[in-house]
Parts: sequence; structure tokens; C-alpha cells
Amino acid sequence: MSKAAANSRWRPRDGRPRHRRSAGLTAEARRELLLRGTPGTAIVLGIRPVRRRSAWPFTGRGAPRMTARRPGSDDRERVLRVRVRLDGELPYETTVRQPVTRADLASMRPGDTVLCRVDPGDPTRVVLYLVDNGEQAATSMARILRDGRRAEATVLAAAPVATDYAGRADPVLRLDLELRAWDEPRPWRVRITQPVPLAALGLVDLGSRLRVAFFTVDRGESVAVDWTASLTGD
Repeated sequence: MSKAAANSRWRPRDGRPRHRRSAGLTAEARRELLLRGTPGTAIVLGIRPVRRRSAWPFTGRGAPRMTARRPGSDDRERVLRVRVRLDGELPYETTVRQPVTRADLASMRPGDTVLCRVDPGDPTRVVLYLVDNGEQAATSMARILRDGRRAEATVLAAAPVATDYAGRADPVLRLDLELRAWDEPRPWRVRITQPVPLAALGLVDLGSRLRVAFFTVDRGESVAVDWTASLTGD
């Protein structure tokens, strides 16, 4: 087989190269990525257990059937579809395959935000991990709004990231904010990417004030805008 013919199988009709589906990183590769990877955040879009190949029964000529582990079995490896956000770059979606303990599953459900490290040379090589503040704590927007501390944010910049042009869903914006909290000695700046209710689009003008919740002073990983309070002024 010629080299051109071999390469062509990985290209769709539009000529763009396809990416091979990752089989997951080794434990050593994950440790290296945690130490040297680019830090970011990831929103969990979906999660499922890895489907294992069973040597019996066969569904075709020499082809093993794909089977899922029985409920309650100790299958820790999961496949997660995530939206990754790195500082200064547009978010992108990718698939991550890695072990997830049962204790962590409750904090890595669709809609939850976790921390990640990304290979700067290959954005599909991602490792996910949870915030460790004495316990494994999830940073989903719902949990932040429910349990987080309160602060006031000033809008420094706003840029659209994704929009439903049919007008049936809230647009997603990247917001640069300066936060002030009564129990923090100085303001700090964050960048977050979150859906903005259509009714609240007028609140993201330069210099506007928003009510937010946060867990700790960081770059935005634990920050969520309280749109209801911002609209009502409560």
C-alpha cells in the first residue's frame, strides 16, 4: 500500500485530517501531564463506563462481543465527553478515558466543572481531576451558587463563544471579571465561560456589576454568576 493511500483513510471528504480515538493514557503519562500540562477547566458533557471486550460469546466470525460491566462491578475506567477551557483560547470538546473512582462519580456528572491538565502539543491528551480542599469537592455552577461565598463582579470584557441561532438556548459568553468580596483583602480578576440568560444580556456591558458566588480566589474555576440575583438586585 502506498503512503498516500495509507494516509487517505484518515481524511474525510473535505480533506481535513481525522484524529484517532484515544485509548486512554497510562498511569505514568497521567502523572507526567498533571505535573507539566497546561492547567484549565472542563465541563462534563457526558460519562459512561468503558465497554469491555468479552472473549465469549462471539457475535460474528472471530469477533468478540462488546459487553458492559455488570452493575455494581468494580469498573473504575470511564469515558467522559468534556468541553475544555484553557486561558486565552476558545473552548473545545474532546473525549477523555481515565479511571474514575466511585467516590468521584458524584462530582463528575454532566454539568459539573472539574480541573484538567492538557498536553500543550496535543489538545486531545487531557487528564481530569477534582479540587482538593480537604475533601473532593465539585465545582459545578449549581453547587457554587448553592454553597459558595458571595462577591460583586465588575465586567471588564465579554465575548460570545457559542450561540444558538434559532434562539432556543442561552448564548455562551466568555467573561472577564474583577471580583470583590468583603472577606478578601483585595480584588482579583477571573475569566469564566458560562451560559448567559437572554434576559441578562444587558448586564454584561463593560463596567456592569454582577452578583457572583465563588469557593476560593482562583482564575475562575470556582466562580459562577448568580443571574437571578443580578437581575433582581437582591
